[in-house]
Amino acid sequence: MTSQPSPGVPSVAGVTDALAALENLDELPTAAHVARLRAVHDALTEALSSIDEI
Repeated sequence: MTSQPSPGVPSVAGVTDALAALENLDELPTAAHVARLRAVHDALTEALSSIDEI
């Protein structure tokens, strides 16, 4: 039996997109790293906080 996400729970797409934005991080100026890393942090925080029982 597989578990389906509840309606309103964000999918992992936000995390996947944020992680994809890190692929070319080494080509960006160091100052731009903060925004990309913040996006990953925010996506992970949102995904974790949407888990039932938390």
